[in-house]
Amino acid sequence: MNADMQVTGLVLTSVPAGEYDRRVEILTKERGRISGFARGARKPGSPVMAAASPFVFGTFKINQGRSAYQILEAKVDNYFEKLRSDITAACYGSYFMEILQYVTRENNDETALLLLAYQSLRALESDAFDNRLVRAVFEIKTVMLEGEYPGPRRSEQYLDATLYTLDFLFRTPPAKVYSFGVKPEVLVELERYAKWLCGRTWDHKFQSLQILEVLV
Repeated sequence: MNADMQVTGLVLTSVPAGEYDRRVEILTKERGRISGFARGARKPGSPVMAAASPFVFGTFKINQGRSAYQILEAKVDNYFEKLRSDITAACYGSYFMEILQYVTRENNDETALLLLAYQSLRALESDAFDNRLVRAVFEIKTVMLEGEYPGPRRSEQYLDATLYTLDFLFRTPPAKVYSFGVKPEVLVELERYAKWLCGRTWDHKFQSLQILEVLV
């Protein structure tokens, strides 16, 4: 039997499994994206009930089974409470989590993406950032971290401020990407660029994006 281990991570998804359990996916610092079961998480008073929810960030005690991990305990550092009461912010967050499900893998070093995800959820909670800007930054920086960034689109003309922002995002580590604001005309260009970049990079339709675009 494998020994218990601790991982630091962010819950991407959580769905019911059977009568009392939940199946969760966690993006971890140590093991990349893992799937596991939180046994009894749907029972009142369960030690893993609070942790088996999307957007929860913390330290998880796990054990590796034959086909999935078992989530034994959790110490929650951040619940991202605003994302549970603000439906628009929650939709943005769900979209980010779905992207991470798509691009991350088990046993990969996903530390940079985990940090980007954490900072992006913090930015969604903050009144200092427009959610549209947070989305554009998350999309563009994710592609950059995946090594798929082609640079500015040659067929387009960009404002100098837009080009500066793209260069800033490329050079800046995930912990510091949310440290600026942009004018409305720059945001429009960043959004247009991010849409093109995502379509070029990911051949995938994100269900949460369809919901988000209807909502906003």
